[in-house]
Amino acid sequence: MQEIKIPELAESITEGTIAEWLVKKGEKIAKGDPIVELETDKVNVEVNAEFSGVITEILSEEGDDVAVGDTIAKLDENGEAGGDSAPAEETPKEEKPEAKEEKPQASKASEKEAPATESGTGDFIASPAARKRARELNIDLSKVSARDPLGRVRPEDVEAAAKAGNEPKASQPAKSEAPKAAKTEFEKPVERVKMTRRRQTIAKNLVNVQQESAMLTTFNEVDMTAVMKLRSERKEKFLKKNGVKLGFMSFFTKAVVGALKEFPLLNAEIQGNELVIKKFYDIGIAVSTDDGLVVPVVRDADRKDFADIESDIVDLGTKARDNKLALSDLQGGSFTITNGGTFGSMMSTPILNAPQVGILGMHNIVKRAMVMPDDSIEVRPMMYLALSYDHRIVDGKEAVQFLVRIKQMLEDPYDLLLEG
Repeated sequence: MQEIKIPELAESITEGTIAEWLVKKGEKIAKGDPIVELETDKVNVEVNAEFSGVITEILSEEGDDVAVGDTIAKLDENGEAGGDSAPAEETPKEEKPEAKEEKPQASKASEKEAPATESGTGDFIASPAARKRARELNIDLSKVSARDPLGRVRPEDVEAAAKAGNEPKASQPAKSEAPKAAKTEFEKPVERVKMTRRRQTIAKNLVNVQQESAMLTTFNEVDMTAVMKLRSERKEKFLKKNGVKLGFMSFFTKAVVGALKEFPLLNAEIQGNELVIKKFYDIGIAVSTDDGLVVPVVRDADRKDFADIESDIVDLGTKARDNKLALSDLQGGSFTITNGGTFGSMMSTPILNAPQVGILGMHNIVKRAMVMPDDSIEVRPMMYLALSYDHRIVDGKEAVQFLVRIKQMLEDPYDLLLEG
């Protein structure tokens, strides 16, 4: 009998949530087959089988939180498909004495995957999510009654024990009551939906950025006439030659790279008491998905032409929306661009993508009456730009000049094309 455990996923990922089981109890699998999809803080990853055999037991269900090293299932290398699953489900119903004999065995497996310091001692089985909830509410799991026929303690059992006043300690009321206090009961209908692990991470990171950086935002506006004219002139030829449309993002990416070369502190980060000034230009492009905002990275944007950048952006956007991004697609960016204009945003103050110290916000293009240098008035397509930056290392003068330089390059984009 082999235990299926959560393997080492990546250096920065130590836990996740089971999003979907790809196999069932009693199913025969081969070594290397994907068996479970795990939702992590950044991407969804598949866990593959390290052995061939039959799944005899599934210990963690979809929605359970699990950590690296946790045992989530068991596999019999000599089993036959369907042979081990049916009797295991029927036996407890027909012969209760045998069910009682099997329960301690399951308990030993539980004790092996969960130290006594986390789940208490005693003869019980608890899901990882239940153990986590018990720690939050300061509940002794050995005193929780399980409603599961097989005796498995679930989060709702822990909640019920808390409501029944089974807290063994009252010395930490603030910690144990915080989750309960956050729940407000409403007289009118509401729907409660558990936040995904990724949404929880996004929320935590955004708050941390605002607490740990001196974030400030400066604004400017850019006349998009020249960019729109250039796109109109070359879009058909560009598409025919490169197989991808000429969009706005390649212009902004090239402009950002040019400005970063002139103002390198916006391409840096803080590590302890040192500034790490990056000599590469990996530009993150924020993409909105159903599960939240992700920021895949266009690598070496300074070495790519417009077609390469547009192709990368299309590929990364498709992978993001199909939940196919790899961790390598998200790591190591040096600066980020976010485009709220696709949703109609007129102006915003984008939040830094830590540990980066700069992020450029694009917005929608609106025709406005503008006073020209000769005092004539013309209707021009205008866009507001926003640059959020970390004031700890970037001074206001540099930030303003950086944004002005981007404006200048976008209003005369032919140089960008020539350089690209």
